[in-house]
Amino acid sequence: MTDPSKPPTGNDGGRGQRSTARVEDPALLCGRGRFLDDLDPLPGTLTAAIVRSPHPHARLRSVHLERARAHPGVAAVIGPEEVTAALHPFPLSLKTPMPYYPTATDKTRFVGEPVAVVVASDRYVAEDAAELVEIDYEPLPAVVDTDKALAPEAPKLHEQAEDNVATDRTFHFGPVDETFDRADRVVTAEYEFPRYSSTPMECYSVVAEWHDEVDGPAITAWANFHGPFSMVPVLAGALGVPTSRVRLHVPADNGGSFGIKAGIYPYVALLALASQHAGRPVRWTEDRIEHLLASSAGSDRSMRFEAAVSDDGRIEALRADLVDNVGAYLRPPEPSTLYRCFGNITGAYRIGAVQIRSRAVVSNKTPTGLNRGFGGQQLYFGLERLIDTIAHDRGIDAAELRRRNFVQADEFPYSTPTGGIYDSGDYPRAFEKVLENADYTALRQRQREARERGEYFGIGMASVVDPSATNIGYVGLATPAENRPPGRGKSGSTEHVRVSVDLNGVVSVLLGTVPQGQGHATVAQQIVAEQLGLQRDQVRPVVEMDTATTPWTVSSGSYSSRFAPLLTSALVEAAERLAVTVRLAGATMLDADPEQLELADGRVRVRDEPERGVAFRHAAGLVHWDPGSLPEGASARLYEEAAFTPPESKAANQNDQINSSLCYGFVAELVVCRIDPDTREITLEHVSTVHDPGTILNETLLEGQIHGALAHAIGGTLYEEMRYSESGQPTSATFMDYLCPTAAETTYTLDSDHMQTPSPVTRLGAKGSGEGSSMSLPVAIANAVSDALAPHGIEITSLPLHGNVIHQLLTEEIPATEGTH
Repeated sequence: MTDPSKPPTGNDGGRGQRSTARVEDPALLCGRGRFLDDLDPLPGTLTAAIVRSPHPHARLRSVHLERARAHPGVAAVIGPEEVTAALHPFPLSLKTPMPYYPTATDKTRFVGEPVAVVVASDRYVAEDAAELVEIDYEPLPAVVDTDKALAPEAPKLHEQAEDNVATDRTFHFGPVDETFDRADRVVTAEYEFPRYSSTPMECYSVVAEWHDEVDGPAITAWANFHGPFSMVPVLAGALGVPTSRVRLHVPADNGGSFGIKAGIYPYVALLALASQHAGRPVRWTEDRIEHLLASSAGSDRSMRFEAAVSDDGRIEALRADLVDNVGAYLRPPEPSTLYRCFGNITGAYRIGAVQIRSRAVVSNKTPTGLNRGFGGQQLYFGLERLIDTIAHDRGIDAAELRRRNFVQADEFPYSTPTGGIYDSGDYPRAFEKVLENADYTALRQRQREARERGEYFGIGMASVVDPSATNIGYVGLATPAENRPPGRGKSGSTEHVRVSVDLNGVVSVLLGTVPQGQGHATVAQQIVAEQLGLQRDQVRPVVEMDTATTPWTVSSGSYSSRFAPLLTSALVEAAERLAVTVRLAGATMLDADPEQLELADGRVRVRDEPERGVAFRHAAGLVHWDPGSLPEGASARLYEEAAFTPPESKAANQNDQINSSLCYGFVAELVVCRIDPDTREITLEHVSTVHDPGTILNETLLEGQIHGALAHAIGGTLYEEMRYSESGQPTSATFMDYLCPTAAETTYTLDSDHMQTPSPVTRLGAKGSGEGSSMSLPVAIANAVSDALAPHGIEITSLPLHGNVIHQLLTEEIPATEGTH
């Protein structure tokens, strides 16, 4: 639990310590949530069941749909022939001959890949008829291991491609080779990060309708999609229609996503096509087995790091070889996992030269996509394990090695070799705070005593830069600079908002960030109320998304912790514009100078004579009812749209440098763990965490994000494991085998503390905070376990870590990782 005796510290600018209650909670606690499965948005909707491949790799000799079509109650059945006749392959993030459709077409490439869709009067009839679809499979050799997929003799997933490598790029920044040649020491290490899922409470759900209109087809769809809305043009490209012909609704409530529901768009296309054939709207709701089997996951990564290190432990150059296993297809937005953290590839450290090789390889696994932390878990597992390996090699305490390499407080804004611009921070102070809160010196003494008793007692730490407000331009890095046409680059972190005032002075705020429980409505209400001098109940936030009426852009959505830095900045701008109009109306009523007025306590009042004023609602009413009384040329508009587009987010330059995120927060974490000598069970005894998210907008919501990210990280570190047999069959497709942490596994002592170094590039100084601990805690735990096992010469090089793994490490003849040369 959080220690209440240690309140957040730092300059809050009069804002940061607010802990207002969530406006989202009453409906959810009373069972009045509006999730898609509760809604019937399109009358006459039929229900679909999806026929999925039982083979990881098999040629489709034939697909016969006649018996299923003849089953009573069936309205339509579609398969590969209908898909290829009507749909285009989804547009990919880069040119590669690996076409991706919403179903298998020539062959299946992972267990669970859709092959056919049955549409019927209800789910029972659809499931029964799905059993009648006859598919003749020709099983083919499968490959799931990353290294084996790279081998020349590996089974090829896509015949048009030369091999299974979907993308392979190498980048150089600074004098890498020269620095390595003169280095006092070169430390080398290899690591493996596993794929794990997001496991939201609510699985995928889609209701889609295809309209054949005079001027062409149009699609209306409801889905619990969460963004990024860069997937909308991908969806439209597959359907062969302009984005304006795709109308997407997202309901107010979404039972969690953590990134995974960005991967729902193939099903939107598939259900829209099923609707065309059925002549009615079609509904599909994914069950849990389908979700674990075939939805999405974060990519598993193999990585090799080399560090050029001075005798006193300063890291002078870095080489990183990163290979992501993206599953059967390079499904958009992949290969983004490789590039989302490009600007912060050196983490919190001053490293002057970097070489990166980035590869994505396809295999007979489920395609990958967004998962909380998106690329950060993989990067920091390798980088922060490397820091501990260097510390061990140099005989320097792991905390001291970090101190010697941190970017210093007086160096901000700090430019990384790869183009990142760290906007603000004080990494040394945050790190010292986490050590002080955990009493690091006393912990090391406890460890010495425990080791004398033969106990496994470990202390691990991690220090990570937390990127937020992604610049979507990083996707362009997968294409060589010479192949990126001038004037057609991609960049940006724009967010839109619409704020309006009605005749009674009630303010409506229309958001396009499609939240999944983070509390966007609460913060939006709080900010607009503050800006306009109103009580919170006078502000009504609206979070349903309708792409035909809600302001949005291609980069909109709820991903990469965009809300706090971007949408709140747009909110401030829109509220400021409204305030001008309301003050002007108040000035008309008071016969005063608008510049002398302020909005406070629900009134428009003279700043130096606060007793002289009018109600906010009366001033707003004048604009609605008596606009002729306003000064000549004044606008009688009480709605404003604002778009915040930070100039710091630009496309990659010709040297492949890019500021891949707008803001960069910081997280320092320390973990104390014990390993049971008999059961080998790992127990987290204590976690100390310090977050610097810039200006804290709402402390309660920040703590909620931290607690949730810690739980997510514990799952992926100690329990969750998407396993595959050598033949390509998933072996963890139910919660009997895929273990998620429960309340019992999150009862460790938690000391959560905060700092605030406001960002100079956002209106409120806020940065994102939703992903930090999901990136830092996995490697902090791994460092703690490695520390506990260090007397036995054991290094942790992969996840997950559970009793079986520890038992194997302690009982088998496994040499310590070769760390230096």
